[in-house]
Amino acid sequence: MGFVTKEKLFSKDFFITYAWLLGGCFVFALGAVMFAEPYGFAPGGTYGLSMVFHHLWGWETEVAALCMDIPLLLLGIYFLGGMFGVKTIICTFAIPAFMWLIHQTYGYAALLEPEITERSLLNEQLLSAIFGGIVYGVGIGMIFKARATSGGSDIISMILNKYTHISLGTLVIIVDCTITLTTVVAFGDWRLPMYSWIIVFIEGKVIDLVIDGATVHKTLMIVTDQYETVKQVILNDINRGATLLPAVGMYKGEKRNMIYTVLTRREMMVLRHRIAEIDPDAFINIMDSKEILGKGFKSLQED
Repeated sequence: MGFVTKEKLFSKDFFITYAWLLGGCFVFALGAVMFAEPYGFAPGGTYGLSMVFHHLWGWETEVAALCMDIPLLLLGIYFLGGMFGVKTIICTFAIPAFMWLIHQTYGYAALLEPEITERSLLNEQLLSAIFGGIVYGVGIGMIFKARATSGGSDIISMILNKYTHISLGTLVIIVDCTITLTTVVAFGDWRLPMYSWIIVFIEGKVIDLVIDGATVHKTLMIVTDQYETVKQVILNDINRGATLLPAVGMYKGEKRNMIYTVLTRREMMVLRHRIAEIDPDAFINIMDSKEILGKGFKSLQED
């Protein structure tokens, strides 16, 4: 099961995983209370719907969300496994607990309180949407990093991820953008879902950033007559590995050697300039690599 993790009780991995989990729950709750809830945004999920209920009928957001999360939690346990369910049970109750705590200590006011003018209100709404998306994305990304979910519609996203392999960030955007439309039905204001979509879009991108990291790796395929010299630069100067592949040029049918290597962005720039000095006629194909697993990069057993 892809989403089941087996951290040994009280091991280093156990504490790291649950630190990610609880930290993500707190950050998520912070974003909900300080950026989304005060302005009537509905940035997807059961918490987005609960914020609509809060403004319509005065229901406590955390209580309404908890009532919706429990049935979805049962679905998550069924589709994604028992250990996944244990973490999500913690998340399901930790987020409303953190929200209640923040409400009791901080209150219900927005972090960016607008002035009386309509122009000021619009500016603060936009800023809250932008920073709300960042905070939400960090929180949910931390929870996903712990191989769990914040509950609610995130469970739907992770189930779809399991069977479709579409990135979690993209699925969160698809599912949550649909939910944001409830604000139009509830309040008759098209600006609210537009602000909510800003939150959802930024949130999805930040989730992928938290999960995959900010480092961008480049895959290089190099054809050069000076492959021995280039090899020495890769092995000795950049201190990376490479693979030499036999190839045949289709135009003349000549046998050539092609170097295959994966580098960071900085290392790629160093090698590119060195090859320009060594062999100006070299051919280099540079591709973005989303995830590199193996020695010198991310461990195969990290997830």
